[in-house]
Amino acid sequence: MTEKNKNLLWRLLSALVALPVVLFLIYLGGWASAGLFAFGAALCAFEYGRMTLKERSLPVLAVAALAGAMPLVPAWRPELVYAAVTTTTAVVLFAASAWNLVASPLEQASARTAHLLTGFFYGQIGLTALSVTRLMPDGGWWVVAALVITWGNDTMAYFAGRFLGRHKLYPAVSPNKTWEGFAGGVVGAVGFLFVQRTFFFPQLTVLDCFVLGVGGSILGPLGDLCESALKRAHGVKDSGRILPGHGGMLDRLDALIFNAPLVLLYVQFVRP
Repeated sequence: MTEKNKNLLWRLLSALVALPVVLFLIYLGGWASAGLFAFGAALCAFEYGRMTLKERSLPVLAVAALAGAMPLVPAWRPELVYAAVTTTTAVVLFAASAWNLVASPLEQASARTAHLLTGFFYGQIGLTALSVTRLMPDGGWWVVAALVITWGNDTMAYFAGRFLGRHKLYPAVSPNKTWEGFAGGVVGAVGFLFVQRTFFFPQLTVLDCFVLGVGGSILGPLGDLCESALKRAHGVKDSGRILPGHGGMLDRLDALIFNAPLVLLYVQFVRP
């Protein structure tokens, strides 16, 4: 069996095992779903810090722990979410600045501080958004909608790009992405939302499917491209190795991190 086929097999097996667990924890809600999101947030922040700073230092671990704590706040005291995120952001900024002022070469201090702060945001912002969304009416289905947008877009973009792709989207960052794949991803995101609407979540309107599907088809690939650019800038192939055949957690959640706030903002402020 070739290495490529081994990776595909691992991806399939891990998806078959992980998907039911993820959906079950989202269904349970409360501390169960919050714990799932917290695990993802902590790991994403850790992988970001390890990629950019090339170390597993105390500051990287501390930022990962703080990022992981943010999705837990909605399950504990939902009214404190925004205050907790704001206060923790200030703590990360001040602590990282002070640490790098005394523990890093001065010419690297500002860049290292910026990486720690960005790692905190990168790790927690999308998964905290999912944790808040889960608390809303029909919150479990809205969280699933964020997953459906992301997976539908990614799946159809892959097949459309593989069989129809001719025009490169951004070859300097992601050589395999094409405009044909992008168009297929839009169809996939919107189409999968209509499937969810038809069989599972009739509260979704036609407008919801188009707005969220198209919006997620822009933000999701943007998140993927941003993470690809990050990996190229720091000379790594994958953000981590926790998921066999999939790379790191950040590799799997890069698009969802960008899509999750879209769903939260849409449900909270746009949808009647």
